[in-house]
Amino acid sequence: MKTSFIKYFFRQALTNISDNRTAHLLGVGTIAIAFLIFNSFILAYVNINHWADEMGKSLTMTIYFKGQPQEIEVEELKSELINIQGVTINKFVSKEEAIRSLAKELGDKEGFLKGLNENPLPASLEIVFLKADREDPLPYNIKKRLEKMDIVDEVHYSEEWAGKIEAIMGAIKLIGSVLGGLLFLATLFIITNTIKLTVFARENEIEILRLVGATNVFIKAPFLIEGSIQGLLGGLLALIMLLAGYVTVMIRADFKIGFASLDIVFISPHIAVFLLLMSMIIGLLGSSIALGRFFKA
Repeated sequence: MKTSFIKYFFRQALTNISDNRTAHLLGVGTIAIAFLIFNSFILAYVNINHWADEMGKSLTMTIYFKGQPQEIEVEELKSELINIQGVTINKFVSKEEAIRSLAKELGDKEGFLKGLNENPLPASLEIVFLKADREDPLPYNIKKRLEKMDIVDEVHYSEEWAGKIEAIMGAIKLIGSVLGGLLFLATLFIITNTIKLTVFARENEIEILRLVGATNVFIKAPFLIEGSIQGLLGGLLALIMLLAGYVTVMIRADFKIGFASLDIVFISPHIAVFLLLMSMIIGLLGSSIALGRFFKA
C-alpha cells in the first residue's frame, strides 16, 4: 500500500474523530472505565505474585532470649551466625524496644499495657537465610543448636508458615487466572459494543461511500484506525487513573498483616505497554466486528 494512502487514511481517521468528538469521547470514557476495572485486577494479581516471590527468596528465623541477654552474649551469637554462609543478621530487638513497638501498634489502646507489673515480651534476634532450599538441613541444624543454648528460650523458623502462605497464594493465583479471563471477556464485550455504537451512528456515511464506488479497504481503513486510537486513548486514560488511585492509596494507607507491612508495587512498564497494545488491538477488533455487518458477502 502506498505511503500516500496510509497518510490519507490516518488524516481521514483524525478528521472523523474531530467531527464526531462527542461520540468518541463517550466511547473513550466507557473503554477507560472497562479497562480500569480490568487493570485493577491485574494490579492485584501482580502484587500477589510479588509477595509470593518475596517469600520464596528468603526464609527467616527468630531467636527469643530468656530475660534480657547481655550485650556481649548477643554479639558473640551474632559473630557465630554471621560466619555461616547464606545467613544474614536482620535485627536485634530488646525487651524495651519490643514493648514500645507493641504500644505503637496498639495506638489508643496502649493503656492495656500500663497494668502490667513487668515486661512480658522477650528480646529477639532475627536472621535471614538467603535463597534457602526448603530441603536444606542447615536451618534445622542451626535451630536445634540454638535451642540448646542457655540464653535462648525458643526459636521460630518461618519455613512451615511460608509453605502454607505459598499454598494459599497458589490457590488465589489459580482462581485469579479464571476470574481474570472472565473479566477480560467481559471487558472485550463492553468495548466492542461501545465501538459498534460509534460505527453504527455513521451507517449512512458508509452506505454513501459504497454507492459512489469506494472499495472496502478505502472505507474500512479509517474506521479501523479510529477504533485503534479510541482503544489506545481509553487504555491510556485507564492507566493514568489507576496510577493516580495507587499513589493516593499509598500516601494515605498503611497495609499490614499483623505487624508486618505489605510492600504494594505498581505494574511494571512492560506490563503497562502490553496493556496499552492490548487496548489498541481490542479497539481495532471492535471496529472490525462492527464493520462486519456492512461488508457481509
